[in-house]
Order: sequence, then C-alpha cells, then structure tokens
Amino acid sequence: MKVRHSLLAALGGLMLLGNVSAHAESTLRIGLGADPDLLDPHLARTYYGRFVFAAMCDRLVEVDENLKVVPGLATDWKWSDDGKTLTMDLRQGVTFQDGEKFDANAVKFNIERALTLPGSLRKSELSSVASVEVASPFQVIFHLKNADAALLSQLTDRAGAMLAPQAAAKPDFATHPVCSGPYQFESRVQQDRIVLKRFDNYWNKGAYHFDKVVFLPIPDASVRLANLRSGDLDLIEGILPSDVKTVQADSQLRLAKVTGLGYQGITFNIGNDKADPNNPLMKDARVREAFSLAIDRDALNQVVFEGLFTPANQPFSPVSPYHVTLPVPSRDIEKAKALLAAAGVKTPVNVTLLVTNNPTAQQVGQVIQSMVSEAGFNVKLQMSEFASLLDRQQRGDFQLSLSGWSGRPDPDGSIFSFIDSKGTLNDGRYSNPQVDKWLTEARQTNDQATRQALYNQVVNQLQHDMPIAYLYFEPRIFGMSKKLQGFKAWPDGLVRLAGLKMAP
Repeated sequence: MKVRHSLLAALGGLMLLGNVSAHAESTLRIGLGADPDLLDPHLARTYYGRFVFAAMCDRLVEVDENLKVVPGLATDWKWSDDGKTLTMDLRQGVTFQDGEKFDANAVKFNIERALTLPGSLRKSELSSVASVEVASPFQVIFHLKNADAALLSQLTDRAGAMLAPQAAAKPDFATHPVCSGPYQFESRVQQDRIVLKRFDNYWNKGAYHFDKVVFLPIPDASVRLANLRSGDLDLIEGILPSDVKTVQADSQLRLAKVTGLGYQGITFNIGNDKADPNNPLMKDARVREAFSLAIDRDALNQVVFEGLFTPANQPFSPVSPYHVTLPVPSRDIEKAKALLAAAGVKTPVNVTLLVTNNPTAQQVGQVIQSMVSEAGFNVKLQMSEFASLLDRQQRGDFQLSLSGWSGRPDPDGSIFSFIDSKGTLNDGRYSNPQVDKWLTEARQTNDQATRQALYNQVVNQLQHDMPIAYLYFEPRIFGMSKKLQGFKAWPDGLVRLAGLKMAP
C-alpha cells in the first residue's frame, strides 16, 4: 500500500506539474511612477494612464517613432481643399473586447461622447469638430467649424481612442473599460496594480507575445529600480539620472533613453473660483514673474538631475520643430525683489505648493522652496499622491502646483488646453483674449512658418503673464531586463507592446 500510495503521489505531482505547464502564462510586468487616474480616455489626464490606454485602446490614427501620423483604425484619410472636412476610411474586421463590432457608427459615438460627456477633458482637443457623419459602414466624415491643423495629432491619443459603445454608455465604464486594443482589462487594485490580458480576437494579434501585462505603480524610482534588479519587474520608466550608470553597469539590465516632448512646471491658480483673491501671486503677473526669476533652472538641473535635463521657459521641447528660440532667463534675485516692490507686495509672501509624494518631486520642491525664499517667498510644500494632486488642481483647490505634461507631436496638444481661456486643462483659469486669438489662428493653418510665428508671439507673451512657470524638459529614460527584446524608446515616452518578447 505504501508503494502504491507513493506512486500515486508521484503521479499526482507529475499531473500537477503538467497542468501548471499547460496553463503557464507569459507576463510582462511594467513599473510606473504613479497610479493612473480614471481608466476612461475621455476623463483621464495622467501620463501613466496613457501607458495603459496604449495597450488597451486602439486609436483612429497613430504616430511612428519620428512622430509622423500613420494609420491606426483609420487606414487612410483625406482633407478637403478648405481644410474643414476630414474623410476617413476605417479598418474592417475589427471587434471590440466585448464582441461589439467596430464601424463608422462606433466612431461617431466616440467623438460625440468625447465632446458631450460631463467632465470630458477631450472637449477642447476636439473643439473644432462640428459633427461626424456616417458616410458608409466604414467611412466617416468629420465636419469642422474651422480648419484645424492639430486634429489628426489629437486623434493619435486619447481623443481618438475607440471605446466599445455599449460599455461606454454605462456609468461604470471607468472601472470596467472596454476598447478594441490588443489587451483587455482584467482587474485593478488601486495603488497596487492594473492587470490586462491578451484579447484573443484582436485584429493584429500576432504582433503581441505576452498573455498578460501588469502595470505596477511604484512612486519611488529607487524602489522601482530595486524591483527591476531583483527580477520582480521587467521594464520600468523614469530611471533617475543618478541611477543611469547603475543600470548601464548591470550585466542583467539594459537602458533606453530619448529626448522627450514633455515638460515640468509650476501652475499658478489665477482665476479659479477657489483661488485666494488676496494672494498677490494670483492678482499680479509681476509677482508670478518674480517667483519664476527666483528659480535657478540650471542649478536645479544639476542638483536634482545630474545635468541630464534641459531648462525650460515654454511648453515646446527642443525636439519639436516649433520650439521657440528664446533664452531661458538666468536667476535674478534683485529683479525679482524689484518686481515685488513695484507690485506693492510686502514680504514674505506665503504660498502653498502642491508636490507629488515621490522623492524626486519632493527634492525639486525643496530646491525651489530654498531658492525663492531669497526673493521673499515663504513656500509651504504640501505632498500628495499624483492622481489626488491632479484632482485638486482640476477642482481649483490649490495655490501653486508642481505638475507637467508628457507632450504631444503637434504643438497645439502641448499648449491649447492649458492656456486657452476655455481649455479643459487650464486649471489656473488663465485668460488673455489676444493669446486665445493667436492659439486659434495657429490651429487654423497648416503652414508651419505661419504657425511658428503665432506660437512665438504666444510664448513671448507667457513670459510676462506667467500662468505656468516652465522648469525643465524631461528625457524619457527606461530600464529593462536584458531578456526583453524589441523595446525602443519613442519621444512621446509611451511603451509600444507590439513586437516585445522575452528571450528564453
């Protein structure tokens, strides 16, 4: 009996191992700098959410690694001569992750939802769209109020993400998102993980090699790197400049970096209903300019970022053809004090700066806190989880906020929503009718020289109005297991999962 029992136990063990082998899944584990906000492309605003959407939701059009617009769910398109009509032919045989079919009616539903959904952050991105016409089952026509040179670029991101209409009509879509991308939503634990699984009926399934993708928010970059080095993560974004040499020296890891489109800055709450009307930073642009002049951007770059970042005074990265050639002002404490005196401000000026609760952001906040104190600003740092910071910023419940933008290939995507009086991401409620006019005119022409001249005027005006004190442009630095094959860093900073696989 003992022999038989042992034999059965051994056979049972073999059967168990065989079962595990038969169901073994390949999983890609990606470490993010923070937990994404709502998993609804029309309501979301975080950079980290864009990683998830890139895996889960196909867009009408995409960008390639040179930031050129290329086909996505739209296979080709054409503009009318006056630039006010965009006709798109759609990919056939595409299915949403709940089985619903993708067609022209789905496109019409999605664009109309992005334009009308309460709280939609895509409204200003699509504000030129007057209507969407279903010309045939797989052709749509965008009728525009005016020519919009930025529209195609907007459709490469969340404004062009295609959601399953039946699912998106439900009030719980953000917690049960359904799209048409290569990976579908499986589960989420806030502040812990987001799990996606392969969508078996995806139209281009052969390009994707992992059964599951797990996004793990880990705000501390050093902890992310430790998890990568231990093998608990396969890929991480946001390698600290001080850790670049560590990754390069590790034989089990590989580094990838590229100059990014994104910037980091300080948003001033100028005209929001919850803004403090007695705070001189809100009332007088000279006070905001003084605050900006008290910051030594070169020193900030050296102290926090090992000199790898680029000081900024505008939203357009040096890799953008629309980058405005305008020297970043040197720190000038005496001029800052003179501006405060001219504004009749008594020092110290007490302000609170919202800062994300990760070590890098905290260090940036502390350096700024120390620098501006010499000009007469007494800054209190208030730490917050990233999604909570953005929520407070959006509600206007802040004085100053340290936050940024991951950047867009078309310049409109990096400025209009933040600066235009009606921009959906204009959290500080800055308003200048002349700037609005320039921004709108820049949208309405495809001529690069004309657009460049208009953006030059905008950027120069912002140096005086100072709704946002731009601080630096961020390179995109990734670390990964040397076994991960096929990864390449793109200027928009997103992870493309097509072609990624793990070597044996």
